[in-house]
Amino acid sequence: MKNIIKNSLGEIEISKDVIALLAGNAAMDCYGLVGMVSRKMSDGITELFGRETLGKGVEVQITEDMVVIDLYIIVQYGTKINEVASNVIEKVHFNLKNILGFSIDKVNVVVHGVRVK
Repeated sequence: MKNIIKNSLGEIEISKDVIALLAGNAAMDCYGLVGMVSRKMSDGITELFGRETLGKGVEVQITEDMVVIDLYIIVQYGTKINEVASNVIEKVHFNLKNILGFSIDKVNVVVHGVRVK
């Protein structure tokens, strides 16, 4: 499913993958974030993703009236988890509003672990 933005000139379709990549890029710029991890942790192994696969640590849900983003992260040891998560939420909201032209309704951060960088 794609997100469709309508204006007087026509429609713009934005895929979930693009939104996920933009959200992952915004999150990676935050202090205290070591990396993104897979949202499918069924095997119990945490794999950090580099910048080339940021979308794999992000899940985008688009409904008729809502856009929700879930970010799965690892934070750096010694940082305040709450502050890192808050910074990630603010940065993702700010960047996506400026880049996409519409606000994301909800950004959830799931901290999968703490790692010494």
